[in-house]
Amino acid sequence: MKLSFPLVVLCTLLLAACNAGSDGEPVAAPDLATPTPTVFTPPELNAADIPPDIHEDSLARLPTVIREALDADGQRAFDVIVNPDSRYADGLWGPAGMWLYSPHMAEHIFPASTYLRFGVDGERDQRLVELTILTTARELDSQYEWTAHEPLARSAGLEEEIIELLRFGGPLADAGQLPGLGAPERTIIRVARELINEPKVSAELFVEAQALFGNEGVMDLAGLVGYYTFVSHTLKMFDLHRAPGSQLLLPLP
Repeated sequence: MKLSFPLVVLCTLLLAACNAGSDGEPVAAPDLATPTPTVFTPPELNAADIPPDIHEDSLARLPTVIREALDADGQRAFDVIVNPDSRYADGLWGPAGMWLYSPHMAEHIFPASTYLRFGVDGERDQRLVELTILTTARELDSQYEWTAHEPLARSAGLEEEIIELLRFGGPLADAGQLPGLGAPERTIIRVARELINEPKVSAELFVEAQALFGNEGVMDLAGLVGYYTFVSHTLKMFDLHRAPGSQLLLPLP
């Protein structure tokens, strides 16, 4: 059946009216090919969200270790972690507070953690270190790690676009030319993701990482990812929580 000419005109006028704004100007049809940016509003951790078996002082399943309650070996390990030159100069907190339930382990793991994060004389590029940590935290769905390190990554100069890419686990193939996302950054992200999610790092990626970072750098990169995987296991074993009132910065299912 053919529409008569007046009916065609009427339909055209109605369609134009539907597509016009309040000022009569045509409204552009939505571009269905352009993805809508994902927006995440960080929730706040409330005291009611913390289980009853969590100790108030440590926010974990075990209370904070008291130096005076330790034997000589334990006190020596305590002093390796808590001292005026340490990042724990103000006292134990977080996963390190749980390590001292195994003083010999803590005494050995703390210097390794310091080396992996900061290098021998603090020479490590903290921007790339925090990139590695955030990628690891995201792949492990570690809320505590991500929330602790997102501000550190930003302070170290990691670009907001890269942080958002990692926050939502975005594929590198779709990342385009993000500011600051060069060969070293892409390689670090790929290595961390493959270390956590694949049976092994691919030969091709290993060669790329080796060319960029050298043999020692490749080992240290694996060590940094491994260390923060260990931290994640500590957090999960003792169910460590952020303090009430903290914003939880990682979107989780």
